[in-house]
Amino acid sequence: MTENVVSTAKAETSPWGLPGGVSHEEFMRIFDPLPGVRDILRESPDVEEARRRLMAFCCEMESRVVSGSVAGDPMDRWLALEALRVFKNMLSPFAEKMAGFSTLECLWRGARGDEGALAKITRGFLEEFRHLFLAISGKAGYSTGWIGKLLEKEGIHLVDFSRIKGREAGIARSDYLDHVWEKVLGWLKRYPTGLDEHIVEKRKRNREVLLDFFGATDDDWNDYRWQFRNVLKGMKGVEVLRELRERTNFRISDEDLEVIEMAVKNGVPWGITPYYLHLFDFENPCGEDIQVRMQVIPPRWYVENMVKHRNERRYRFDFMGEHDTSPIDLVTRRYVTVAIVKPYDSCPQICVYCQRNWEVVEPFAHESFPGMKRIEEALEWFAEHESLIDVLITGGEPLALGNETIEKIMDRIAEMDHVIHVRWGTRIPVTVPMRITDSLAELLGSYIEPGRRNVCIVTHVESAYEVTPEMAEAVYKLRKQGIYVYNQLVMQRCVSRRFETCALRMALKRIGIDPYYTFNPKGKMEQKDYMLPIARIVQERKEEARLLPGVFRTDEPVFNVPRMGKNHLRAWQDREIVGVAPDGSRIYLMHPWEKGINPTKVYTYRDVPILAYLRYLESLGEDVSNYETIWYYY
Repeated sequence: MTENVVSTAKAETSPWGLPGGVSHEEFMRIFDPLPGVRDILRESPDVEEARRRLMAFCCEMESRVVSGSVAGDPMDRWLALEALRVFKNMLSPFAEKMAGFSTLECLWRGARGDEGALAKITRGFLEEFRHLFLAISGKAGYSTGWIGKLLEKEGIHLVDFSRIKGREAGIARSDYLDHVWEKVLGWLKRYPTGLDEHIVEKRKRNREVLLDFFGATDDDWNDYRWQFRNVLKGMKGVEVLRELRERTNFRISDEDLEVIEMAVKNGVPWGITPYYLHLFDFENPCGEDIQVRMQVIPPRWYVENMVKHRNERRYRFDFMGEHDTSPIDLVTRRYVTVAIVKPYDSCPQICVYCQRNWEVVEPFAHESFPGMKRIEEALEWFAEHESLIDVLITGGEPLALGNETIEKIMDRIAEMDHVIHVRWGTRIPVTVPMRITDSLAELLGSYIEPGRRNVCIVTHVESAYEVTPEMAEAVYKLRKQGIYVYNQLVMQRCVSRRFETCALRMALKRIGIDPYYTFNPKGKMEQKDYMLPIARIVQERKEEARLLPGVFRTDEPVFNVPRMGKNHLRAWQDREIVGVAPDGSRIYLMHPWEKGINPTKVYTYRDVPILAYLRYLESLGEDVSNYETIWYYY
C-alpha cells in the first residue's frame, strides 16, 4: 500500500466514537520527535527484537536525560523521565499480560504498514504516542506552564529572583500573581452559581411557573412533603413534562422526552423533584444548565444499555462488587474501621450517574424500605463488630425516611460505645433542601457528644449552578447544631471544564460546605457519557485547584477499586500505565489502598481516551489548546 492511503482492511469504531483507520503516513508522523523509535520498529524483524532494541534505546535515552543533555529545563527533564518510565513499562511482557494485549505489537505492526493494525488504530492512539515521544525528547514545552504561556503572549513574565531582590522582587511577584488571578477569574466567571442575583431571579420566575402549573402555594413549595408527593416519575411524570412544555415557557427536546419515556416503560429508574426542576434554565436549555439537566435526563446510550441488561442488572452494573462485600443484608464493608448501612434504596430524585443504579428503583417505590426488622438486624451486626468506629448511613436516600425512623436508627447507634462517628450520605441538600427542617437538624445534632461521638452530613453537589440560597439555609441549620457538612464531587465530564470545579469549591465554602472527595466516575460503560480520563482529574488538581487557598481544596481525588475501595489519584505510585489500546484508551493497573498493609491484587482499568474527551469539550465550544498538558499526566 502507498504511504498516504488509509488501510482497506475493515475499520472499527470504539464506544467513544473514535473511528479506527489511519494511513501509514499519519502513523509514522508520531515518531517525528523521536525518530530512533521509528527506525527500530521498521528495522526489527519481529516484536521480540523490537522489544530488546527499544529497551536498550530507552536506557540510553534515560542516561542522556538524567545527565541533562536532552531536556534543559528541570521540569522538562522530570517529565522526560516520567514518560520514559511509562514507555518502558508498556514495553514489558508483564505489562502485556496485565493489559491483555501488546501495545508494542500495535506500534510495530503500524510502523511496518500492517493494514489490519492500521484499520483498528484511531487518532486517539496516535495522539497518545505523539505526546509521549514529545515528552521523552524534552520537546513538550511543559516547563512554561499553560497559564505562563498565555501571560507571556501578553508580555507578562515570571519574576526572575536571580536578578531582583527584596521589596522590588516582592512587589513584582505580587503583581505577577495579580495577573494570574485575572486569568483565573476570567474562567471562573463562565460558571454562574445559584447564588448569583440574576440566577436567583430567573429561578424565582421558574418557581412561579411551576406553582401556577401545579396549583400550589409558596407554603406548599417550602414543605418537603409537598415536594415528595409531586416528584415527577413514571409515565405521569413524562406527561407533566410534555404539558409543561405546551402550557409554559419550559423547554425540553423531543429526544429527551422520548428517551425518558423509553426508560420509564422499561423500568429504568427516573425521577425529578419540583425543586430540582426549577434549577433548569426553562427558556435556554443545555446552556448554563447543562450540568443539572445531564444529571437527571438519561442519555440514549445509558437507557439502551440498562434495557439490554435489565434481567441481569443487579450484577452487571454493580461495578464496586457490593454483592461480594456485603456480610449481611443492607451492609457493605470494604475497610477496617468503617462500613455502610443502606436503610432505604431509593431517592426522591434519580441521578443518572448513580453508582447504585443496579439497586435503586423508582422514587418512593414501596419495596425501597426494607422494614425496621431488617434495619435492626443490620445495626445489630454493627454492634457486634467493635472495629467499626465509623458508620456511614446511605442508600438510596436515607433522609427520605421520616424523623421517627431516623431517630430509631440513631438511638441504636448511640448505644454502641465503639462508634465515635456517624455519617449521613445524602443528596437531600441538593434535591430537596427544605427537608432539612429545624426539627431534623436538632434531632441529628442531639446525638453529638463532645469528646465521644460526632455526626456529620456528606452530600453530592456537582456544580456551582446547584448551590442556592435554599441549600445555604439548609446547611446553616445543620451547622448551628454542630453538624459538619462535606461534599463528594463525582467529576463527570459535563462539570470538568477549566476551573469549573474550582467555581464549585468556592461556592461550597461560601455556604459552609467543606470539599471532601473528588471521585473518578465509576467505570460503568452504560454511563460513558459521564466518564472522563483520570488524566483530567490529576491535571485539574495540579493546574487549577492548586491556585485556590488550601481550605478550599481540601478534597482528595480518588479512584474506587471494585471490592476494595478508594486509592489516591494524586499519588502516581498507586497506579501504573501498562498499555494504550488501539482506540487510545490508557490501560492502568490500580493499586488498592491495602498495598503495603496486606497482600492484595491489582485491578486493571481501561480509561476514557483523552482524544474522545477533548472532542467532547470541543462540542461545548471549548478551546482544547487550553488543555494540552493533559497528555502529560500519567
